[in-house]
Amino acid sequence: MELDERKKAILYAVVKNYLETGEPVGSRTISKYTDLNLSSATIRNEMADLEEMGYIFQPHTSAGRIPSDKGYRLYVDTMMEAKVQEIDEMKEVLKEKADKMESLLEQVAKILANNTKYTSLVTGPKYRSKKVKFIQLTDVDENQIICVMLIEGNVVKNKVINTKESITKENLVKLNLILNSFLQGRDLEEITLEIISQIKAQAEGLGDVVNEILDVVARAINEEERVQIYTSGATNILRYPELGDRQRTTELLYAIEDKGEIEKLVQNDGEDKGIHIQIGDEMPLDAMRDCSVITTTYEIEDGVYGKIGIVGPKRMDYDKVAGTLHSLRTQLDEIFKKNKDK
Repeated sequence: MELDERKKAILYAVVKNYLETGEPVGSRTISKYTDLNLSSATIRNEMADLEEMGYIFQPHTSAGRIPSDKGYRLYVDTMMEAKVQEIDEMKEVLKEKADKMESLLEQVAKILANNTKYTSLVTGPKYRSKKVKFIQLTDVDENQIICVMLIEGNVVKNKVINTKESITKENLVKLNLILNSFLQGRDLEEITLEIISQIKAQAEGLGDVVNEILDVVARAINEEERVQIYTSGATNILRYPELGDRQRTTELLYAIEDKGEIEKLVQNDGEDKGIHIQIGDEMPLDAMRDCSVITTTYEIEDGVYGKIGIVGPKRMDYDKVAGTLHSLRTQLDEIFKKNKDK
């Protein structure tokens, strides 16, 4: 008997529904939860075939069906295969986009520095929220597993988890299914105590392992990615006598070249699209206390943003710089909107 696409679709519906409810699944339920547009009688026949093939079984007379280990295995393997393919395809697209993005932002930094005669800085995109897209658990040995997480923004995190109790391959399959069913598409704030309780109820007997995995997921989501920063026109500061003291200039140039230090200038000035100005003692860097920084936010898409800014003397032309940043931000927003609409 052949496992055709229709049978697969019904099997996946059975697995997903059973994971959500923990109750045996009947044909009438499947007819409501799928887009197959099949009658309950047709679905019953297909489910009978799936039972004969060993993918589902009836726990007791007059009950619906639940997945067998064989059914779980097919579901997991197919799901994993689809995700691996999706990630591989995504990598190629992202590489192309990243190359274009890097070139664009480098060019923006150069244009800003040339037009204003100050030092410019542009940060790469950052994500406001980080949702779980996919989780894959793989065993290393009986008491150690690797948790691979694909997080919104196509960030991949790998964490090794040492477990207090040994985990069988069957339980690992079960955990993969349960975690993806409950966590996909959720950020940390949406993973409530109620959801955690539901996960533990489904993962009967594996509560301690679930706690360890959820701790790892939470830490991975909260980890700050190092933001790429592009600068240009660092030597423009030599144009201004008040910044010309040799020691002061050396410290200032060093701070501009230190990406970790520069990141402090843009991490706390909000995510709105207003113009933000820091002057003298308001600066978070001692080396820049004789300077001013003007920044604004560009947005690639909803929740994905970056900063553009200018560093100059306190006597900089604030009106001109603010106008230039406003105009450039508008142009960047239009460019990203057009690329998104293509």
